[in-house]
Amino acid sequence: MPFRYRLQKILDFRIRKKEEQVLVVQKAQMAVREIEEKIRKNDEEIAQTKAGMRQADPKMFEYYDNYLKHLWDRAEKLQEDLAEAQRILEIETQKLIKLEQAVKVLEKHKEKNKELYLEEEKKAELKQYSELGVTRFFRQSKEKAEQEEKEILKQLQEIDNQIANGG
Repeated sequence: MPFRYRLQKILDFRIRKKEEQVLVVQKAQMAVREIEEKIRKNDEEIAQTKAGMRQADPKMFEYYDNYLKHLWDRAEKLQEDLAEAQRILEIETQKLIKLEQAVKVLEKHKEKNKELYLEEEKKAELKQYSELGVTRFFRQSKEKAEQEEKEILKQLQEIDNQIANGG
């Protein structure tokens, strides 16, 4: 009979949950990367605006200042968004770690149960071989005893024949 793990459905459920959590973590990582990319683009735009301001007409400085203030405000908002995304990523990663541990616990339990099962199977097989050996030994002993009885009967017959013939 093949090995059947009695908690296999629970193990499968935990594996599914872990795989779902991996997807959640990947989405959180993508969100962090997207925000980092927005920050990089915003920083580039700030640098370009500053460079453009140096070459601009002094009458335009106020517009450049307002636009730079807008870009800096956006940079602050993006930094806040990044911090929040990283916090979410950390939370989701911790959940994933807990789910992975839960799966590992059941996998170790399954492995131990399988080892015990294989040990029991081996013991049962050895017992069966032992019983076969004992049966064979008694059969051989019985055959040997029967053979000895036949030889004794044969010798008795020869003695009886000698007594009857020569006697």
